Amino acid sequence: MTEAHPTAPATPRPADVRLLHTADLAPATLTAARALLYDVFDDMTAEDWEHALGGLHALVHEDGELVGHASVVQRRLLHRGRALRCGYVEGVGVRADRRGRGHGAALMGALEPVIRGGYDLGALGASDEAAAFYAARGWELWRGPSWAFTPHGIRRTAEEDGCLYVLPTPATPLDLDADLTCDWRDGDLW
Repeated sequence: MTEAHPTAPATPRPADVRLLHTADLAPATLTAARALLYDVFDDMTAEDWEHALGGLHALVHEDGELVGHASVVQRRLLHRGRALRCGYVEGVGVRADRRGRGHGAALMGALEPVIRGGYDLGALGASDEAAAFYAARGWELWRGPSWAFTPHGIRRTAEEDGCLYVLPTPATPLDLDADLTCDWRDGDLW
């Protein structure tokens, strides 16, 4: 066995990611995931947390503590007159003191096969800071205008343009310059 040089930084080992449906999460795990996301995001709302529920959660623990979370939930997106089953990614966050260890990549690496195997496409709204991370993983910027079905009809969501990324699947051709319309939900629509 080779000993690491004492001044060399430790090589991060791949994170062990658990995938569980919301219904299978213990109340303590749900509480820890919510607390983690509220700590990671200054502007996290009750609606944002609600958006992360009802699908599969990817969880990373270190030393018995939850340090990373992401989830994929089903939504419907309208593209070129077709309603697509979308695996929408929500609540991707890693505790500040555990970033840079590959946890975000491990979380997404667990969810992306689920999206490719179970949905017509994946989608997510990315912050400016996270855009390069998603692009490097093969997520593509949606260049066309974004819209949402609302109780008052279809409305333009121009503030989301330039922030939406999709993960195409081989079975679903996409025109990244066309309109993309999401289903209605409380809080942030995308």
